[in-house]
Amino acid sequence: MPDNSVRCCITSPPYWGLRDYGIENQIGAEMELNDFLDKLVEVFREVRRVLTDDGTFWLNIGDSFTSGGRTWRQTDKKNAARGMDYRPPTPEGLKPKDLIGVPWKLAFKLQEDGWYLRTDIVWHKPNGQPESVKDRPTRTHEFVFMFSKNERYFYGVDAVKEPTADGKGRRRRSVWSINTRPFRGAHFAVFPPELVQVCMLGGSEEGDVVLDPFFGSGTVGLVANELGRNWIGIELNEEYADIARERLNLS
Repeated sequence: MPDNSVRCCITSPPYWGLRDYGIENQIGAEMELNDFLDKLVEVFREVRRVLTDDGTFWLNIGDSFTSGGRTWRQTDKKNAARGMDYRPPTPEGLKPKDLIGVPWKLAFKLQEDGWYLRTDIVWHKPNGQPESVKDRPTRTHEFVFMFSKNERYFYGVDAVKEPTADGKGRRRRSVWSINTRPFRGAHFAVFPPELVQVCMLGGSEEGDVVLDPFFGSGTVGLVANELGRNWIGIELNEEYADIARERLNLS
């Protein structure tokens, strides 16, 4: 892809040690956490190259806990890819049951690599799924990080205003309450279109090109079509790519 050709990138890469996407040398299946982080830094270095000078990068990344020494995980009836014949060991310096802090570890590595880390956004899931654990609160949030390529960049401040009772709207805050959405397909982790829409309105204008290097079932492309943006999606898993083609009427 040519330099400076994309106005905005919105993506959610594979989470570390939580899924098996059936791709050889897949990102997320590394036995060492730093290998996973370094691979993503390399991918997003290329994203920075193709971004316009005023472009932004919106990254959704989830966290996980150390496996506690378990070496496999049973198949989940709802999410077949949760069944894994490997589990990465507890990262150095952490203990069994520790929250790893993957989002912030990645954010800081990207910052060190040259990105401007502009804000962290808490994606609150009002309909978050219950968890079976009884020794901590159920987690119903993930992070979205907003990065920029340069100190000055485009941000559609008026396009992403939050509604208010008087109809005037207010500057968007950094906690977004957006429900997850079920999706009947093989791809189990689907961006809510509402989440993508806010990122896209904040980071691009009509006619711009938006990139998702981990395209999955194609939600970024779906929202781009609705908002009059052009899009580029990259997906290695043929099953997910077929789902995206069908959703986007490309098949």
